[in-house]
Amino acid sequence: MSLIVVCPYPDAQGADMRLDGILHHALEGRETRTLRRAEDLIDLAGERLLFALPLGDTGTNIEYVKLLARLRREPGLLEGCTAGLIVDGTSPFYTKSAAAELALAANLAGCAFLGRPLVEGTGSLVNFKVQAKQLNTDFLGAYRAAARELADRLEREIFPKPEKPELLVLHASSHHTSNTLALWEEVRSRLGDAFTVTEIGLRNGTLSDCSGCPYTMCLHFGERGGCFYGGVMQDEVYPAVRRCAGVVMLCPNYNDALSANLTAFINRLTALFRQTRFYDKALFSIVVSGYSGGDIVARQLIAGLNMNKSFFLPGRFSMLETANDPGEALALPGIGERLDEFAARIRSTLLD
Repeated sequence: MSLIVVCPYPDAQGADMRLDGILHHALEGRETRTLRRAEDLIDLAGERLLFALPLGDTGTNIEYVKLLARLRREPGLLEGCTAGLIVDGTSPFYTKSAAAELALAANLAGCAFLGRPLVEGTGSLVNFKVQAKQLNTDFLGAYRAAARELADRLEREIFPKPEKPELLVLHASSHHTSNTLALWEEVRSRLGDAFTVTEIGLRNGTLSDCSGCPYTMCLHFGERGGCFYGGVMQDEVYPAVRRCAGVVMLCPNYNDALSANLTAFINRLTALFRQTRFYDKALFSIVVSGYSGGDIVARQLIAGLNMNKSFFLPGRFSMLETANDPGEALALPGIGERLDEFAARIRSTLLD
């Protein structure tokens, strides 16, 4: 299978030397072609894409901005594609935020992302400290190895489809007033009996956030399928995560952020993540904002669960709506069609 490298340089002749070296190592011996400009993205449906983004010291790239604009204008541009990302900068900042921004734009244009799709090169490469120690190499060697491993996975991985998939649905909302839960109930009714559905409410008082145990302690409890702090995470959530084929996060937008308990869920997954990966589990979400900012919450989910915790990100993983008063979401123009489309995406990802 060939890979298409999408590498928007501001000047097609002005190559970024470190990123070029990383790509050369990652792609050596593979069949590839490289696209440098936004207008070069033509007839890409179903392709395997490796986004390679040079950001310099300012976190900006004019050709990347043109690519971002095109992705946002053309929602079917990357239909059926699967992608990974390499983002390289000379600053300690901007790489991860740019990666989440690009991933959301591409995802809304129909592109799926592997679990843990991001290889990130900060200016000093100190983010590779742990990997370098594990591989007995220097930071640059660890960066090269991570890029090669990403290209390997991108070339071969296919998301599995279980015979009778289970969906784990997580929320921290009230059934009486929540627009997010109301939308989920409509989606669930459209899924029929094709799925086993487990819903867990993480309301106030049911979930303690991660307190940052030492690595060895977290690993010790994770290897036994638990967490030092126990509770609903250990007793209900961990077993459901192990069983499920997909997680649906129901996320009202609280101050342009995930709610505290849903954030705690992501943090507390670390103990389980230390002994397993979630490449075979898909991430979906419904995000409802009172006025604006749903894209911010969607990017938090991508960063926390796809890029960090390794959940597979299907194309158009999130249903993003704006509604304030209770019941308003179900009266939005065109909501029935969007509910149909979201339910169909869950079915096609896990069943069809």
